[in-house]
Amino acid sequence: MSKPNSVIFDVGRVLFDWNLRFLYERLIPEGEALDAFLRDVVTPEWHFQHDAGRPFAETSAELAARYPKYAAEIAALHPRFNETIGPAMPGMTELVGELDAAGVPLYAITNFSGEFWPPFRAREAAFFAPFRDIVVSGDEKLVKPDAAIYRLALKRFGLQPEEAVFVDDNAANVRSAKALGIHALLFENAQALRHQLRELHLLD
Repeated sequence: MSKPNSVIFDVGRVLFDWNLRFLYERLIPEGEALDAFLRDVVTPEWHFQHDAGRPFAETSAELAARYPKYAAEIAALHPRFNETIGPAMPGMTELVGELDAAGVPLYAITNFSGEFWPPFRAREAAFFAPFRDIVVSGDEKLVKPDAAIYRLALKRFGLQPEEAVFVDDNAANVRSAKALGIHALLFENAQALRHQLRELHLLD
């Protein structure tokens, strides 16, 4: 494969820690009730609908109809979504800064609600300042690992597959990107990623 010159990041659990529990442990006492709520009510699978572009007003109304005693907690996700997102993953602020200082073009493809993304990006405006463009699944109504979202991103970013390194914590997303000829890396931690980027000659 040709030498890559750009890096495309996933956001959740690569650049920033993310977990629905971060919010709901503030609303529901720790223990069986919280575990059951996250297992049966506000689940990652239910939330994935937002990443795919469904409006929260629709999904929350449906879920509240099924679990009326949790209507307030369900409704809290929209105004408080930023509380599901923790700090930057250890070492990633520094690594993004090093890549930017080295002149490496930075991009992202994220499975993220189009409604929830603007407040989060505003919160982290300084972190995302070096990024030239970010494809948000909820805006495009395409989600990883669908190959279509990678093709759209490459076209928008002006990159050939072999010019891009894609970093994601989800193995299915990595496999899909690799199938298109992208240099795709499974994220473990910043230290391991730095080593991989050095091997690809994107960092000294």
